[in-house]
Amino acid sequence: MTALDPTVPPSDKALVAFDFDGTLTVKDSFMAFIAWRSGAPRFLLGMIQLIPAALAYLIHRDRGLIKKATVKIFLGGLDKKTLEASANEFAQVAAGKLLRPDALAAWKGWGSQGAERVIVTASPEILVAPFAKRLGAAGLIGTRLAFDEQDRVTGEFIGPNCRAAEKVVRLTEIYGPDLHLAAAYGDTSGDTEMLAAAERKGYRVFTQKP
Repeated sequence: MTALDPTVPPSDKALVAFDFDGTLTVKDSFMAFIAWRSGAPRFLLGMIQLIPAALAYLIHRDRGLIKKATVKIFLGGLDKKTLEASANEFAQVAAGKLLRPDALAAWKGWGSQGAERVIVTASPEILVAPFAKRLGAAGLIGTRLAFDEQDRVTGEFIGPNCRAAEKVVRLTEIYGPDLHLAAAYGDTSGDTEMLAAAERKGYRVFTQKP
């Protein structure tokens, strides 16, 4: 869990989990970041390089593998501090265009009730962290990128891609086997298990655009 203070143990407050991409945002923030950071020529070249992995995905259907390929092509070798700086800058310039107003209203509504709000996403934690901080999230659970001894992106993950059942696995690791979600919000099959664990299930309930 990357939060904003991971040393603080889970509280007795109502726990509410929000998916990020397509739920709090209008589109995939990972690819939006890649396109923004790369610029049009580099992004086009990278997408061409990604074609073999995209074709392989049609066979194996493993989203984690194609995400690893994307990370390696576009971010491989990048040092952690540079990536964090780019993520912070992206959040500053893109938040107003990405975040759904009705999702933000629900987020703030739960906050006003004293709920503990956590973002659970398949996107890389390091890229979503600046958004989570801006929103005042109690925690962030996402896909964890691996770095080498020089703190450079390797293109591998620490643990599985954070989607589907893995979201509940990661929540349970933090909040215990008696995990109880007062509510959960998501928009794809990758959120099914998380929604099933929640008392209030919000599937594709946010539709507004900035």
